[in-house]
Amino acid sequence: MSEPTETVDSAPPPPEAAPPQNPPGEGQSVTARATLAGAVVSLLLILAIVLGSRFLRDFDSALLPYAVATVFLAFGVAYRYTVWVSAPGARRLFHKGFGSFFSAENFKKAPTALPRMIATYLGFQTFLGARSRSRWIAHQLIFWGCLLAAVITFPLTWGWFTFTADSGSGPGYDMRIWGFKVLGFDSLNIVGWLMFHGLDVAAVLVIPGACYFLWRRMKDRGAITGQRFAYDLLPLICLIVISVTGLLLTFSSIFLRGGGYEFLAVLHMVSVVFTLIYLPFGKFFHIVQRPAAVGMQLFKYSARQDEQIFTCKRCGEPVDTAPYVENLRGTMRDLKLDFDSWAEYCPRCKRVLRGSAYLTHVKKGFK
Repeated sequence: MSEPTETVDSAPPPPEAAPPQNPPGEGQSVTARATLAGAVVSLLLILAIVLGSRFLRDFDSALLPYAVATVFLAFGVAYRYTVWVSAPGARRLFHKGFGSFFSAENFKKAPTALPRMIATYLGFQTFLGARSRSRWIAHQLIFWGCLLAAVITFPLTWGWFTFTADSGSGPGYDMRIWGFKVLGFDSLNIVGWLMFHGLDVAAVLVIPGACYFLWRRMKDRGAITGQRFAYDLLPLICLIVISVTGLLLTFSSIFLRGGGYEFLAVLHMVSVVFTLIYLPFGKFFHIVQRPAAVGMQLFKYSARQDEQIFTCKRCGEPVDTAPYVENLRGTMRDLKLDFDSWAEYCPRCKRVLRGSAYLTHVKKGFK
């Protein structure tokens, strides 16, 4: 539906903003801080592996490549996160988001808000359902499948989890964490089956979700237009390869009496190691960024509870919360975008003002 034509005072077009100039040496200092953060986090993880596996007593040397990949993963995540929060916009998001996340005042005013947002925004990601129900379902399959795989794989790789027979023979097993027994189970019942096939369950969840998004990126014109192979397609392919090779390992051990198991094990290991190392520098990095966004949602929610609503300077319609608009203006000033006052208008009024400026300052030149 087209908008009604309105007569407005002409407004000058926003001046073109020059790209932000970093002070000399700032890039090198950010790189140095990021490298130091990555090194510290990697060393802490190595220390946790050594201590958690009881000085490598419970560490499985066959899983060494996976453990090494997680150390590189820790370095990459810490490095990339440090670089990310060094940017003005991300730094404000980080400070405001985590400031609200850990705010005792917000917890007193709305004690259920944070758990509810963690469940809806991080867990079930209900905001995706508003875009497309099928995309939401596929995203949920990938999310819970990957989460299940991570919960099983990482502690097992680090030697934190061990499964030992509770006797010389028989189906009984003990699950130990850091050497302490936490659960005893029978490998022949449903609990035992889930214990030893949890990664298969994760693979069954991930494959349809990843295949849906891969199919969509092959067919949807909007997705095809802006996609990049390394950024958009490669992560999905990696998830599918990991899941399929993991299921084939189980198939080989049950139905083929171990036929081709060694080749499949190497292929599976290579795919997992590559994905873990690639994760911090690809699309999956948003997994690490998402908690800060939850904090920002809480920041906006607390302002709405206090009725701090900012209205459009032109039409008076609500734009967003006043603290959020001021935070946006501050980010634009940090980036040296000299039209931060435009944040005070609603999207409709921005379009009207831009159209009016075009008619006044551009079209008149074609008389």
